[in-house]
Amino acid sequence: MLGRVFNGSGKPIDKGPPILAEDFLDIQGQPINPWSRIYPEEMIQTGISAIDVMNSIARGQKIPIFSAAGLPHNEIAAQICRQAGLVKQTGKSVLDEHEDNFAIVFAAMGVNMETARFFKQDFEENGSMENVCLFLNLANDPTIERIITPRSGPDGGRILGLPVREARAGHPYRHVLVRRSFA
Repeated sequence: MLGRVFNGSGKPIDKGPPILAEDFLDIQGQPINPWSRIYPEEMIQTGISAIDVMNSIARGQKIPIFSAAGLPHNEIAAQICRQAGLVKQTGKSVLDEHEDNFAIVFAAMGVNMETARFFKQDFEENGSMENVCLFLNLANDPTIERIITPRSGPDGGRILGLPVREARAGHPYRHVLVRRSFA
């Protein structure tokens, strides 16, 4: 599913072959208990020094990025996806932290056609599309898709699980960054 573009319901919109599911799971999920999580020790580097220094993102952590009207929030979201990677720690990890083992799930919800085209074109032009799974829910799509999009996945819907499972099927140690952008 990496390198593909889907609508908010998880259906391909990139003229590629349909995705054949191996398993169907309920998209309803229980809230994640933060007390039961393993303490995060590995940082995701965004390439934006203000975020990396003052509001670091640890693996498994969700950090919102808020913006006001007229500010370049779409460009910042695309830049994070372009530059994101794990911070290298020598001798600490048994995982292959090569950049090929880093995938991005990007969901743009309620965006206009121009913004959707911007994200798709940006990922294609900088060569990161083969490591990105792109979900586009346009402003004229059904509103219910904005609720379904973050839950459209076989892992119970907690973090856009469709590509997470696929990315890890052949690469069990692939790191996945999930980025959501709202209009």
